[in-house]
Formats: sequence, C-alpha cells, structure tokens
Amino acid sequence: MIKSKATRRAKIKARIRSKVQGTADMPRLCVFRSNKAIYVQLIDDTKGTTLLSSSSSGLDKGTKSEIAREVGKSIAAKATANGIESVKFDRNGYLYHGRIKNLAEGAREGGLKF
Repeated sequence: MIKSKATRRAKIKARIRSKVQGTADMPRLCVFRSNKAIYVQLIDDTKGTTLLSSSSSGLDKGTKSEIAREVGKSIAAKATANGIESVKFDRNGYLYHGRIKNLAEGAREGGLKF
C-alpha cells in the first residue's frame, strides 16, 4: 500500500514530537518548509508559547538553500540576543537534507547549540 507524502510526514512528525519537548531554558526549534519559503520558531512547550520566529519573507538573494542558511543565522542572532544558547531541533517530519540541513548549519554558525 502506497502512502502519501503527507501521511508519511505526519507519522514521522508524531514520532519526533513524542521525544522532543521545548522548555524556557532549551526551547524547541521548529521548522516549516513550503515550496517558496522557510519558517522557523523557537517554542516553549511548557507554556505553549512562541518565543521567537524568523522567516525567509524578506530575503530574495540566492538559492533556496542559501536563503535557508541566512534564516538559520537570523534566528540564532535573535536567540543569542535574548539569552538562549541551546535548542532542541525539530525538523517537523522533513528529511535532514537540503534546506533543512542548511538552516541547521546556519543556526550552528550563528552560535546555537543543538
């Protein structure tokens, strides 16, 4: 039986979310990838609030992978400005490849620890 991409991703996402919980000290870095843009949030799951967010909405230079790396650097800069040094990475069911990998590497370059 062939599963759709959406049901496969939902199953992987549920498995990841059962293990990854963000706190105020170490928030969850959640990634959403669409065909045109990439979005990232730092989430405190104990309170159910979004602490910080960043997206590729204002960036137009370069390929999608280069833009994803810049988004990673921008969320890292915002996090370090707010005193957050380490996070838990939630790839949200996406494969750790391409834009997701570049975003994570950009966040690490910016100073975040996973």
